[in-house]
Amino acid sequence: MDPVRQGDISLLQHPASQELLRSKIPARLAYVWTDGSPRVVPIWFHWNGRELVMASPPKAPKLKALASNPKVAITIDDNTFPHKVLLIRGTAKLENISGIVPEYEAAAARYFDAELAKGWLTQLRGKVTEMVRITITPQWVGLLDFQTRFPSALAG
Repeated sequence: MDPVRQGDISLLQHPASQELLRSKIPARLAYVWTDGSPRVVPIWFHWNGRELVMASPPKAPKLKALASNPKVAITIDDNTFPHKVLLIRGTAKLENISGIVPEYEAAAARYFDAELAKGWLTQLRGKVTEMVRITITPQWVGLLDFQTRFPSALAG
């Protein structure tokens, strides 16, 4: 059994975590809406080695909720057996950026091929003059690989 306990930030260094952080799989960002109800949205992300960085147009409804309650949970999981699931909890920091958030450009280059990313970013520059950088520093990390790391209900 892997000696690193669920919740330990060092789980981000595990090969399965690194694979998911470099993948083209969108993160699922969970947060609490202003009325107290839970919400989750798929969102591109960029991992800079310390933080997950996401971006959003400044009028996105989720920004109001994140400004009010910045506590979030994130899941990045694959769809092949045995499944790998990276679970992250943290606090969102919001920052207005002129133009396109650089980490969003990096995410576009990862999610798309170079030509498609260039076309998408060119189109986006014509639509937005600013974006909001959403930075999440992991405070709790969990990892499931269904080989050595199982959900607590199945752990022996």
